[in-house]
Amino acid sequence: MSAIVALMASAAEAVPYLDESLPVEERIDDALSRMTLEEKVAMLHAQSKFSASGCPRLGIPELWLSDGPHGVRHELNWDDWDYAGWSSDSCTAMPALSCLAASFNPELARKYGAVVGEEARFRKKDIMLGPGVNIYRTPLNGRNFEYMGEDPYLASRMVVPYIQGLQANGVAACLKHFVLNNQEHARDRFDVEVGERPLNELYLPAFKAGVTEGGVWAVMGSYNKFRGTHCTHNDTLVNKILKDQWNFDGVFVSDWGSTHDTREAALNGLDLEMGSWTNGFNWSSNNAYDTYYMAQPLLAMIRRGEIDESVVDDKVRRLLRLRLRTNMDRKRPWGAMNTPGHLAVAREVGREGIVLLKNENSFLPVKPGKRIAVIGENAVRKLSIGGGSSELKPRIEISPLEGLRARFGDENISFSLGYASGDPNFSIELPSKYDADSLRVAALETARNADMVLFIGGLNKNYRQDCEGDDRLSYSLPFGQDSLIADLLEVNPNVAVIIVSGNAVDMPWEEKVPAIVQSWYLGSMGGVALADILSGDFSPSGKLPFSIPRRLEDCAAHSFGERGYPGVDEQFYYDEGLLVGYRWHDTKKIPARYPFGHGLSYTTFRYYGLEADRKQYAPGDTLTVKLTVTNTGPCRGAETVQLYASQKNPRLPRPVKELKGFRKTELQPGESKEIIIRIPVSDLAYYDDTMQRWVVDDDEFSIQAGSSSTDLRAKARFRVAGSLAAR
Repeated sequence: MSAIVALMASAAEAVPYLDESLPVEERIDDALSRMTLEEKVAMLHAQSKFSASGCPRLGIPELWLSDGPHGVRHELNWDDWDYAGWSSDSCTAMPALSCLAASFNPELARKYGAVVGEEARFRKKDIMLGPGVNIYRTPLNGRNFEYMGEDPYLASRMVVPYIQGLQANGVAACLKHFVLNNQEHARDRFDVEVGERPLNELYLPAFKAGVTEGGVWAVMGSYNKFRGTHCTHNDTLVNKILKDQWNFDGVFVSDWGSTHDTREAALNGLDLEMGSWTNGFNWSSNNAYDTYYMAQPLLAMIRRGEIDESVVDDKVRRLLRLRLRTNMDRKRPWGAMNTPGHLAVAREVGREGIVLLKNENSFLPVKPGKRIAVIGENAVRKLSIGGGSSELKPRIEISPLEGLRARFGDENISFSLGYASGDPNFSIELPSKYDADSLRVAALETARNADMVLFIGGLNKNYRQDCEGDDRLSYSLPFGQDSLIADLLEVNPNVAVIIVSGNAVDMPWEEKVPAIVQSWYLGSMGGVALADILSGDFSPSGKLPFSIPRRLEDCAAHSFGERGYPGVDEQFYYDEGLLVGYRWHDTKKIPARYPFGHGLSYTTFRYYGLEADRKQYAPGDTLTVKLTVTNTGPCRGAETVQLYASQKNPRLPRPVKELKGFRKTELQPGESKEIIIRIPVSDLAYYDDTMQRWVVDDDEFSIQAGSSSTDLRAKARFRVAGSLAAR
């Protein structure tokens, strides 16, 4: 062993970039100085669907990337999108990020990221493509299930610990999709028209938090354009904001097929080009990787003197820095795969994210001894399959029906499919092989003979459902579910509807059903997590990370006609400005069916004693808010206290209120706890587009504490004395 150590020390002395005792930047300079121009350029583009070259002559390893963000995707072939057929690439499927956001639990986000990071490390991945933090603007967006809801503050607080948990394993998170990728329809050609204020106040904050607080090591560009230039090589977004303003020192990666021009890519900040030629999905050419925009065409431009070699040097520095953080760091952990601990975290996330929307007369939890009819395809469908790049191959996936049977006993459960969609396929939705009328008749007979019905439906991950590549075609439930629910209510009024989705859906039957549950794509332990909640073993504590409008037209993006969605003349117009989600519903006084932050419990909570620590603050101060929460109900439960800030006389228009703090706490029956939440006064700022800076006005403010954005139970007023150019 001593001989090996001596040999390694000798090698490090001869090759300083291997010497871990030297500062990282010195090691980078040394490695860069030894590389030829051709070797540098070779590092800037893919060599296969999911890997990029290193520098073999110098012992600098290649990079391996994997899709995420809900787990490590199964292996694909070197140069096509067929599965490699490995027997060792199954994973723990984590709940969708929409579920994680609904937990309102940042510490749980850290655990989630750690699980993904450990499994990625075990699978020898260097970059995990996730998490995603694009803002929920329309419930039709096929990819909302991969994101963290409509509020930038919530997304910011949840994404930072996720990144930190993942990167603690020596694997880079890749924050995506930067930026304004708020719909899948026409994502690759449309130009987003958005004002400076909503850009800075809504669409950038979670990315900024991931970079400046989370220290993310990679960021992925989006497909769409911004101000006429594709986001993947957009000077304003990448050079000026990401790299200059936020001091991002990591690698900026293209999405697959999102690169369009060699000069723009080189000069406007792209560091690693993946998936070109040309759409990155289903066709290629001979020697395709050598003819990427950042490959031979870039090399030729440098040789002609059209682009300076220093441009390439900056990109290689970033790629070397990434390797020294990942696959050239000999101290990084070994990782682990499919452990009991990973399954426990998946179950915990699912349990904490499930949202109880409605529960008349304590219909839920299910009472012991009930004869239960379980109806609906999503009770048995494998929901880790499909959805696009986030699909997974879980070692275990417990369905809702399996979880309910294990909890309540086979003898108490009867099942009928009720409806059927097609088989999941990325490019098309295949028709179902089942006869819809026969399924409906069988479901009604099953429901008629039961004490209660658990309808488990919603969306799935088929194309034009919750799926990458295009958006939903309708706000309604697909596959005839709305009419099926109406028919079920005719034969048995005791129906609880469990919506499995990553998106809001229309609910024309809402007033007639006694209970509604917003479930999600819950991953490996989904059936167990759902049974935990429906049985009452755990009281639900999830809160909606997005508003559920009564009608699609009540959603801000859809209130402006085709300009707002799906766009016209290859332009997306964000005419709603700052008023996205609850900001729109509150300010325009258009009530949502269920508001942002809403979520019931099997117990009840009382708020009292809200106070701010002072009546007046200077702009650089921190506001400390205290209140007491008491569990006044019959069982243990967790409540998320949400703090919303309002300004009395803003100099520029602002939403009625904005989320500025939250805290989740668990309480036993009769137990009280003091909740303390601190808010920097600078967080009360808005972006002044005339001065191009963040500003806190000299004005009166209020903080309201509530259980949702509309269930506000206490208020404290204070003043900020003296304006501030913040941040």
